[in-house]
Amino acid sequence: MNNEFLSRRQFIAGTAAAMAASRLRADEPAKIIKGKAEHCIFIWLGGGMSHIDTFDPKRRGDPAKKLAGSYYDSIDTAVKGVKVCEHLKGIAPLMDRITAVRTIHHDVIDEHAAAVNRMHTGRVVSGTVIYPSVGSIIAHERGAAADGAPPYVLIGYPNVTRGPGFLGSRDGYLYLTDTSQGPAGLSRAPDVSNERQLRREAFLTQTRESAQARLGDDSRVRDYAAAIEQSLKLSGPEFTRVFKLDEEKADLRKEYGGEFGQRCLLARRLIERGVRFIEVSHNLNFLNGTGWDAHNTGIKKQHELIIELDIAMAALIRDLEARKMLDKTLIVVATEFGRPPEFDSGGGRGHHGQAFSGVLAGGGLKHTGAHGVTDDLARKVVSDSCSVPDFFATIHAAMGIDYSKSLYDGDRPVPITDRGMPIAKLFG
Repeated sequence: MNNEFLSRRQFIAGTAAAMAASRLRADEPAKIIKGKAEHCIFIWLGGGMSHIDTFDPKRRGDPAKKLAGSYYDSIDTAVKGVKVCEHLKGIAPLMDRITAVRTIHHDVIDEHAAAVNRMHTGRVVSGTVIYPSVGSIIAHERGAAADGAPPYVLIGYPNVTRGPGFLGSRDGYLYLTDTSQGPAGLSRAPDVSNERQLRREAFLTQTRESAQARLGDDSRVRDYAAAIEQSLKLSGPEFTRVFKLDEEKADLRKEYGGEFGQRCLLARRLIERGVRFIEVSHNLNFLNGTGWDAHNTGIKKQHELIIELDIAMAALIRDLEARKMLDKTLIVVATEFGRPPEFDSGGGRGHHGQAFSGVLAGGGLKHTGAHGVTDDLARKVVSDSCSVPDFFATIHAAMGIDYSKSLYDGDRPVPITDRGMPIAKLFG
């Protein structure tokens, strides 16, 4: 009887201790995952890349017979069991440095602009808050990687969804559309001599000091002064030289391919110069007239887009690896939504947000070739769901940014990723 009593007492005491320990663990903050990437090249595929025709291939379909499925055959990759579209033949042998996140999802499919906003800010469009883009957040948190370089460059057309939102202009982007010339606004006119430039700079200094004397410690004056200071640095020959792609070996330029490839080559030069985040827009209707928005007959030349992406991305990975920069550079491929397995009346595809693919490469991650599983026609997530905030948290974590913290819109705290959690297995 006595032994039975002691046993019960020990059981109760042990249970109480376990419950207390559990409460203690629950109250402890979760361990923040932090990677070691120093730069991010964010490749944007405007229009909506078809995941079932690229990084999540399924059975072959037939638009003429209205048989749902992939538009192309699939091929094996460097990772056993992971297949990609036959037109990704350059990327296929590099998939051990890549992870196709196949289970991203959101509910915005009817309107491109709203979906682009979602895949740049991680949020739905709000009437009260203008959220910062992923590029601006990284610029805000990490700054430039070298003095005299901008933290954020956009190679493509400017848009509010790429902007700093409530963070302010200091975390905005420098943009260009011509890879051969660089940002036109930074170029000094031919008739402006060094002496004339120095007089202009002296006048700007006088104007700034006068404004500070009148307005005091005004954030607008500070932002203006910072923008002027950075512009003067960026207009000098040391930074503008980065745009001289003809300094690269002809064989390497050829390896990168056409206009998009040259954009990726410039992105590599920019990170070497100290730029932290670069967005590279892929297709501005160069090839098939519709970009990645492959409705109706737009799908007939979709393979040309895929091939162009394959050539440039494979060259970028190999080039970064040869320069021992791949582990320090996170490459992201993103798009606003995917495409359904069914074909529309014109043989193309509509919009699909229930499951689609984004791609991560390099960045010091523990790559698996693919993350997450969709059903037999890539319609729905089967396992390892990845929300847009989760995808963004993975990017921030890889860049060494605390994805759990809040930024502030005035006095209002705004979580960086809308409470997303990174894909832990990619961090080992």
